[in-house]
Amino acid sequence: MISYRTDLDGLTEADLAGFFVGWPKPPSPAQHLAVLRGSYRVVLALSGNEVVGFVNMISDGVLTAFVPWLEVRPEFQGRGIGTELMRRVVAEAGGMYSIDLVCDEELRPYYERLGMIAFTGMGLRDRAAI
Repeated sequence: MISYRTDLDGLTEADLAGFFVGWPKPPSPAQHLAVLRGSYRVVLALSGNEVVGFVNMISDGVLTAFVPWLEVRPEFQGRGIGTELMRRVVAEAGGMYSIDLVCDEELRPYYERLGMIAFTGMGLRDRAAI
């Protein structure tokens, strides 16, 4: 049974193991926890007391928001957890003018199924920062 929560009370670096599989240089557990703590909204997915997924949102708190990370541990993928995490974080941002994210091309169909539409965007990536 998967449960969801929006508070980070008691969350530690050790609780965040198993994420960012396949990333060329994943964030450290300390960076991961700091990102979640610094986010406007966070939703965690838990199996028992084990964190198996999360989504975070950054925002101006008025009109715009950005979803930088949606991650579900590989052994829990394909169960609708990511979809429910997105549903919940979008609900948390109710009434915002824009909720944007950037994803790899192969993930576009997934986000389109969630009602998102493609935009042209630009960005910078400094992989040395991780």
